[in-house]
Amino acid sequence: MNRNKTIRTLVAVFCVLVLTFSLTATAFADGDPIAVVNKLSDFIFGLIRAVGIILLGFGVLQLGLSLKSHDPSQRANGMMTIAGGIVITFTKEILSLITG
Repeated sequence: MNRNKTIRTLVAVFCVLVLTFSLTATAFADGDPIAVVNKLSDFIFGLIRAVGIILLGFGVLQLGLSLKSHDPSQRANGMMTIAGGIVITFTKEILSLITG
């Protein structure tokens, strides 16, 4: 029992030390903060564009399968997925047109 208590105490002290050093670290800004925000924005819009391209491909696949099986409801779903994929793919350009 005494050994388990000692191990728990050492683990607790280690955790407190790690938290203390990680919370008291000073961060220095390097360069222009607007450039960092722009890079993050470009990264996020790149992820959004990738999701849009995936949806666009899925919509084309769904439309092709609906033409093969002559299913009008699946054809409508494919067209809506293609339209949504186009809108999501070009979100950054749409927002830049709206905001000027």
